[in-house]
Amino acid sequence: MRLHINIDHVATIRQARRTDEPDPVRAAVLAELGGADGITVHLREDRRHIQDRDVRLLLETVRTSVNLELAAASDVVAMACTLKPAEATLVPERREEVTTEGGLALDTASARQRVETAVRALRAAGIRTSLFIGPDEAAIRASEALGADAIELHTGEFAEAWKRRASAQGRQEIAREAERLRRAAALAASLDLDVHAGHGLTYENVAAVARIPEIEELNIGHSVVSRAVLVGLERAVREMADAIQRARGGSAPGE
Repeated sequence: MRLHINIDHVATIRQARRTDEPDPVRAAVLAELGGADGITVHLREDRRHIQDRDVRLLLETVRTSVNLELAAASDVVAMACTLKPAEATLVPERREEVTTEGGLALDTASARQRVETAVRALRAAGIRTSLFIGPDEAAIRASEALGADAIELHTGEFAEAWKRRASAQGRQEIAREAERLRRAAALAASLDLDVHAGHGLTYENVAAVARIPEIEELNIGHSVVSRAVLVGLERAVREMADAIQRARGGSAPGE
């Protein structure tokens, strides 16, 4: 299983003061030293955290791979086609949201058309393309029909259920959401879609998702950056990679 570290939150700290630190490009170096298999950044239309300069420098310096998250109907699609990251993930985007709140809506002809146009442009540029969707059969089948190479399952509802794990009802919700993810991953794999997952994953809840065999990549950001404030980024990434490896049935390095 690959671990991609989302460094948007490093840029959020920088933009709070409109200064030049902390530098997300330097954070990417430390994440790779800690064992990250790739770096994920979301270049939003309003440039609230990651900036164009960050993406360009990351593509020049990252030694693993860069996954560029972007909205389907934005200027960033054209930028991605020029810069050619290893992978692009199409995500929903609203200016007033704090973070991405759900998967792409693919239930209308106009929505599917926007996504299909972006997928075609990205794939024509040689960019592996993923769609960020909810763990629902209709969205998975639509992703396959639109020509995506992969999907990223939105794990937000599972993560929210995890917060209520102290109650019997909460544990039932966790089991239900985990089963949704398992079924979705199995369906996507049967359609020859690569399966990724992310959103709201933490050191405490990641094991349940990491154990799903069809999921081959996790994108994790906020929890790792939060941990890094206390212990440093390289160690924080290594601890997350170890937790994932243990969940997959292997021993963590040094054990």
